[in-house]
Amino acid sequence: MRVEAVDTRAPNSEGLELRQATLADLPEVRRCAHAAFSKYIARIGKAPAPMGADFVAQIGQGLLHVAVEGARFLGYVAFFPEGDHVHLDSIAVLPEHCGKGIGKRLLGYVERQARRHGLQAVELYTNEAMVENIGMYKRLGYTEIERKHHQGFNRVFFRKSL
Repeated sequence: MRVEAVDTRAPNSEGLELRQATLADLPEVRRCAHAAFSKYIARIGKAPAPMGADFVAQIGQGLLHVAVEGARFLGYVAFFPEGDHVHLDSIAVLPEHCGKGIGKRLLGYVERQARRHGLQAVELYTNEAMVENIGMYKRLGYTEIERKHHQGFNRVFFRKSL
């Protein structure tokens, strides 16, 4: 099942728009992933998984969505349905736009899409070295369900029932 937003353009009063990514967004998505995740290389000992994501395939499959304000790129999220839930694969906001609620808006967008498709939850994982993310997900109502070594990384798995 392909996640296709009914409201691919979801602006708010500040002009923030959440929409499905296109190949024209690819350079900014790559720049965002590098800017958001490169600070973790030293902690993890290698590049975090999102830095090596196949963004071309994600865009082609309709899995990647971006947050923009006018012509200004702010961040992205990649997600897809899996069983009874949506799996949030990756989320990133350009560092200069962190702390403005963009990440929360992207998470809310994923949760709305899960509900729209009749799914029961959102699941995700983050690297255990990304302690800031672990705290954020807990504050936003995600419950830690497991910690394990997965695909070469030590990960913390979360689930939020909808």
